[in-house]
Amino acid sequence: HGQGAAAAVTAALALEGALSPKREMRGSAVTTGALLERESSLGVILMLPGALLLMVFMAYPFFLGIWLSLTDSAIGRGIGQFIGLRNFKELLTDTIFHQTAWNTLIYAMVTVPFKAALGLGLALVLNNHMRFSNPIRAAVMMPWIVPTALSTLGWFMIFDPVFSPFSWLFKNLGLIKTNINFLGDPKLAISSVCLANIWRGVPFFGITILAGLQAVPNELHEAAAIDGAGLWHRFRHVTVPHIKGVVMIAALLSIIWTFADFQLIYVLTKGGPANQTHIFGTYAYQIGLSATEIGMGAAIALYMFPILMVFAIILLTHLRREE
Repeated sequence: HGQGAAAAVTAALALEGALSPKREMRGSAVTTGALLERESSLGVILMLPGALLLMVFMAYPFFLGIWLSLTDSAIGRGIGQFIGLRNFKELLTDTIFHQTAWNTLIYAMVTVPFKAALGLGLALVLNNHMRFSNPIRAAVMMPWIVPTALSTLGWFMIFDPVFSPFSWLFKNLGLIKTNINFLGDPKLAISSVCLANIWRGVPFFGITILAGLQAVPNELHEAAAIDGAGLWHRFRHVTVPHIKGVVMIAALLSIIWTFADFQLIYVLTKGGPANQTHIFGTYAYQIGLSATEIGMGAAIALYMFPILMVFAIILLTHLRREE
């Protein structure tokens, strides 16, 4: 009997050992399932990959740029010594930096309103029922989809002082006698790059506003028409209030992208002539990489941050009040 009892105990222990991993696995599965069923936990889990990408490709370069702007770092000699705000103070007395800041404000404040207005008109046209609407919308997006450097080369040919089609047209119309040097004239250069930027940015506003227009309920337009409202009044009192938020968000994104623009200016003028088209991005590149003063270049680029913060606060505060 003693041997039988010992064998029974041994078998029970073996069975318990075999079942315990399954119980642990079942318990962990229940815990994982309960974790995924909670919306807050599931949201954090789904957000982690995107958060890691942002940390690697955005947060790290941003904070590294802040650190470099506080040093006298230069290409070839590594991380320099900490000098505090000296780079920022020196830029305040730099006349080229003053011209760069002014150019950037002109570049953004001129192009964004034109892009918004032309994009609104484009969206109103595309919102109408027409044949081949989808291919037309895809074609309209081409200036925005084509790589900036590639499309800017086309504008470089358009502004060429010898082969410019603008100069050829104006000469044949008798408006001018000699070719126009669009990119070599200090007064015309900034206007020329603004024109190219407007051409490229209109499709973004057009498609974004079109999405907002298609979200406006048709019942509101029908009710307004029954009450005797004309086309202009329906647009002003029905359409505009519904798309105002979309337009403001698009404008904020466009301001940020325009301030941070680099490719278009660099391909067309490289900041010339006489620094008349330098913006923050091109001047930071010239000082930070071409002149190897990477600390000073980082400081130039960081001057964009407080300006963009002001624009973002103003637009988002106005948008919140409207809501």
